Amino acid sequence: MLNAIVMAAGKGTRMHSQSAKTMHKVLDKPMIEHIYDTLKKLDTDNIVFVVGHGSEQIKKYFADKVIYAQQVPQLGTAHAVSVADELKNKEGKTLIINGDCPLISCDTYRQILKMADEYPLVLLTTTPDDPASYGRIVRDGQEVIKIVERKDCDEQQAQIREINVGIYCVDNKLLWQYLPEIKNDNQQKEYYITDLVEIFRQHNLKVGAYHCLDWQQMQGINSRLELIKATKWLQKKINDYWLNNGITIVDSQSTYIGEDVSIGEDTIIYPNVRIEGKCIIGQGNVIEEGTYLSNVNIGNNNHIIASRITDSAVGNNVNIGPNAHLRNGCKIGDNCRIGNYVEMKNTVFGNGSKCAHLTYVGDATVGEKCNFGCGVVTVNYDGKNKFHTEIGNHVFVGSNVNIIAPVKIADNTVLAAGSTITDDVAAGDMAIARSRQQNKVGYGFKYLNK
Repeated sequence: MLNAIVMAAGKGTRMHSQSAKTMHKVLDKPMIEHIYDTLKKLDTDNIVFVVGHGSEQIKKYFADKVIYAQQVPQLGTAHAVSVADELKNKEGKTLIINGDCPLISCDTYRQILKMADEYPLVLLTTTPDDPASYGRIVRDGQEVIKIVERKDCDEQQAQIREINVGIYCVDNKLLWQYLPEIKNDNQQKEYYITDLVEIFRQHNLKVGAYHCLDWQQMQGINSRLELIKATKWLQKKINDYWLNNGITIVDSQSTYIGEDVSIGEDTIIYPNVRIEGKCIIGQGNVIEEGTYLSNVNIGNNNHIIASRITDSAVGNNVNIGPNAHLRNGCKIGDNCRIGNYVEMKNTVFGNGSKCAHLTYVGDATVGEKCNFGCGVVTVNYDGKNKFHTEIGNHVFVGSNVNIIAPVKIADNTVLAAGSTITDDVAAGDMAIARSRQQNKVGYGFKYLNK
């Protein structure tokens, strides 16, 4: 069994924020969600979030996905672990993780877990360019003797470059057995989880350390400057991966792709594009400047220009934009055209249909090979309720047509320009719903020459 305790109770005063520190986003996800997703990939059985400042925000976001433990007051890292008492009687290993370290990979955690088969306590360590004020790791071969805080280092210990990251894997039964031995006889009067190293050794238990060479993966986030640094590091890591796997990213610096995105070969991504959430993007797509995609399924060989698509699906060989907006469950078929300033919401748009410009289609089902003129609106809301519009195949909708839902437009029909359609239209009919034109003889001369 694998358990995890994620320490996320701190206020993060250097963030200067009303939000919980761990809810600040790295790319498209709160930093604590990166940790949660990694733990799920590791098949973690029990995840405990130790919360304090901003706890309601965290609980609202994750709901019942995890176990919560409240740390009030906050008396150090060992105290944070001790409040996760729902794990007391669990078997297996327990990961202890700082909630502000979101960049550590699954592979790194797997190496820690592998080492934990031999050592009942394993530390994650690294060697940064500047060890600065971090605690130094004192070893005897593979075993860790102690962690010495920088301020307590002698001259020899100060030369050690291997540091403690603050991530641990420990046998769960031994954790709860020895936690009570941690004391707070220090200047801060806090309980520190690092004391477990000395306690385990006093009980003749081996302490190991997995040394990760990629120290930037270990970076913690305590300020907005560090948040941006972490974001840029992850952005580069993800973009480099796609560049090495058949994707052209014209300007990697201005392109942001989330961790949960999949992209097919020969897709070209132009500058100032952001792709977030759980996206599946097929092969041979061209995604031009100014496009935003979130939680979408995009087929193959589409061309998207400066458009926003969220929570929707697009087929193959579709042209979208510039400045189109698809949202709330749209399903666009193959060989379609969604043009300038077209907005669609909760709409099924059939194969080969076209909607070129300045149109709103909401809560509608549109068949195949339909053509919408400029300025068409499906009027789906009466101020209290939403209604559905159903349009068949091979329908031509003229410019400036209002379709007042609920209404059904059958196959092979024509809706004349300028019409306001309030009734169903039978197959093969043309609907005209506008007053007849009247010309006032000579009125133009009179009006203009006043």
